[in-house]
Amino acid sequence: MSGVIRRGLPLFRANSRLGTKSPTARMIRFSSSNTSATTSSTSFLSSRTLLTLSAASLISGCAGFFFGTRDTEDTSKIPIVLSSKYASPQECAQAIAELEKTFSDDKDAVSTNPDDVAAHGFSSNDYHPGISHSVVVYPASTEDVVKVVKIATKYRMPITAYSGATSLEGHFRGFLSGSICIDMSRMDQILEIHEADSDLVCQPGACWSDINDTLREKGIPLFFPLDPAPLATIGGMLSTGCSGTNAVRYGTGKAEWFLNATVVLPSGEVIKTRQRSRKSSAGFDTTKLFIGAEGTLGIITEVTIRLTPVLPTSVAVVHFPDVRKATEAVRDVMLTGVGIQCVELVDDLAIRALNKYGQSGVTWPENDTLFFKFQGHNKESLMESGRVVKEIVTKHGGFGFQYAKDDEQAHEFWETRKNGLYSVLAMVPGAKGWTTDVCVPVSKLPELVYETKKDIQSSNLVAPMAGHVGDGNFHAVLLTSNDAEVEVAKQVISRMVHRAIALDGTCTGEHGVGIGKKQYLVEELGQGTVELMKTVKQAIDPMNLFNPGKLYPDNTPQKRN
Repeated sequence: MSGVIRRGLPLFRANSRLGTKSPTARMIRFSSSNTSATTSSTSFLSSRTLLTLSAASLISGCAGFFFGTRDTEDTSKIPIVLSSKYASPQECAQAIAELEKTFSDDKDAVSTNPDDVAAHGFSSNDYHPGISHSVVVYPASTEDVVKVVKIATKYRMPITAYSGATSLEGHFRGFLSGSICIDMSRMDQILEIHEADSDLVCQPGACWSDINDTLREKGIPLFFPLDPAPLATIGGMLSTGCSGTNAVRYGTGKAEWFLNATVVLPSGEVIKTRQRSRKSSAGFDTTKLFIGAEGTLGIITEVTIRLTPVLPTSVAVVHFPDVRKATEAVRDVMLTGVGIQCVELVDDLAIRALNKYGQSGVTWPENDTLFFKFQGHNKESLMESGRVVKEIVTKHGGFGFQYAKDDEQAHEFWETRKNGLYSVLAMVPGAKGWTTDVCVPVSKLPELVYETKKDIQSSNLVAPMAGHVGDGNFHAVLLTSNDAEVEVAKQVISRMVHRAIALDGTCTGEHGVGIGKKQYLVEELGQGTVELMKTVKQAIDPMNLFNPGKLYPDNTPQKRN
């Protein structure tokens, strides 16, 4: 099967809210300017004149530097303060009335139902305080988004995009003075499939797992390899620079998987970041300006994603006496260049949870465990990768190495890892899980994981660990039952983050910044880089209406470690 499958293709999605095909504005703005070169006449001066001029220039320059810097504050060090002037309650009410009038012919487009606005500003997946929005709008097209943005701008009312609601750092919380939540769930269509080019155009509410199901149903041997939470959608994935278990082989959302995006800017202008060609060196890569911006620079309404061929895979499981040996084994495996698609760590506590509450029917030794997913062109290449890995892990104390005997067992092994979170949450009845992640260079991972595990044990919290350790990323789920334990968890997470940054790592490998990690950005990136981010934000969104309070650190002096 080849060629182009045209717009309006419904997703393989049982619980889709509404399968609406909507035209999308494609406005590409170009500008040009002519630069004229000027030449100045050259004068030939005597040696004495040149010497006199040089001396005078040097003296005046030194004097200017001395007097200019003696008592003058360096204004480049003054932090940028983002705007915080927003709509009054009366203006919020006027904005809502105008939204209802604008979408009066669509009864499903605007909601002020208290349960609806509260649900869109709260998540049971994290510990950040819930803040309700004032109104939720469900656009069906790019044109609808433009209408909402223009009304938000008119009344200076903050606006937050919402899609799969799987984020863990408070990305879609409301704003205290009143805000508009723009829910992209009605814009969930696959618009075009270009099998011959290995790419696909879709709307932001399309779920990555539904896209892959659709490709499989149509017999197209391609898939989208970024695999965060199963219900994550393309718009949110782009906006947080997501990744998942496949990052070892395919990289993250900040690589080349998002080829272009159609974006509504805070001004209401619609841009398309680039054409569909696989590569381009035409100016800035403006697509990447919006990747990881967490909805603070624009609202995504259409995305072209890159696809890749489906290849045969198999799975192996091996256990270790401690987490340091497991992560040291991963480091050595990755240096061999064998066909690894994923490497997942599940620590002894998580294995205990899987044995007690899992549904696989397999009982594992309660030790720190690695799950390897191999990838290759045939069965022989997969088995050869398994042989090489078994040899390496054995040198690091690995035992009980099991290579899946067939595809069914491979699927069973892998589902054990993918379903680990639900088993972990059942370990402490009535407790809530605080999930966090950090990432470091792979060579630093053994130290980070080992020290963090000791820290968690000394805190007396139950906190199983798991992670995509093939690329240095790991997660901890801290289970808490009361406010005192929440405070302990907060301190453990803070130490984990500082430890990761000190090892040349990051405060978040894939969850994003949102509310929960913004206080660490200066320590990780430096004040200059953070101020550059704020400069871009201020230029594109001078009224700071798009998702305010997220990503950018508060204006408090901080020092980089």
